Amino acid sequence: MSMHTTGRVALVTGANKGIGRAAAERLAELGMTVLVGARDARRGREAAAAVRASAARASGGDAHAVALDVTDPAVVRKAAAWIGERFGRLDVLVNNAGITGSGRVRPQDALDQIPSTVDVDMVRAVFETNVFGVITVTNAVLPLLRRSPVPRIVNLSSGAASLAITAAPGGPLAELPASAAYSPSKTAVNALTVQYANELRKEGVLVNAADPGYVDTEINDHGGFLTPAQGAEVVVRLATLDADGPTGGFFNADGPLPW
Repeated sequence: MSMHTTGRVALVTGANKGIGRAAAERLAELGMTVLVGARDARRGREAAAAVRASAARASGGDAHAVALDVTDPAVVRKAAAWIGERFGRLDVLVNNAGITGSGRVRPQDALDQIPSTVDVDMVRAVFETNVFGVITVTNAVLPLLRRSPVPRIVNLSSGAASLAITAAPGGPLAELPASAAYSPSKTAVNALTVQYANELRKEGVLVNAADPGYVDTEINDHGGFLTPAQGAEVVVRLATLDADGPTGGFFNADGPLPW
């Protein structure tokens, strides 16, 4: 991993709180100019100010708020155009924005995701943000990433996305309810990661999926045991890979994960 990141420009979606906020703070501390993507403009500005303050204490980079709803292509295109006009390129994209569909509940309580009784509209809404949002944002900023000498894409996934792990009887996720929305959406993100990596490999764009672990955030009603900063470590590592780093992989803090 390269830590010579001064001058790089990174966009983090859903960066006003949780893992996205922690990743934005760390990237800014390492010297990057971080674009804090958030649906709520006020929360985005507040988060960007906090990220700037954190970066200043570390003699790091800068931060700016970007209004960004990943489910609205027009808003995404506007954000990409602003990035191009202001910075001319993008070096890092972190596709962090995501929803569970069940609201602020712990995974063991997400009984509304049981496949045989799930509301299909909920599944559509989850995929709209978690999957189609990744495609929408990535495609909008890809021309800017192609202008970078060190383009990196990190897609936020989950251990629950691993078919090998979730299918294992008696495995670490065996006690959780079956999921027809969140887990499959993250499995789709993993598949997209591989497809983008295959397409962009020859251009030097490294594309990887990150499992941050079970992090204490609003998305799981603060049931996680890792801090957002701990969850962001693998994200930052993948965002700052050297040119000979992996692409098309799925990683947590300890290394590669099975698909």
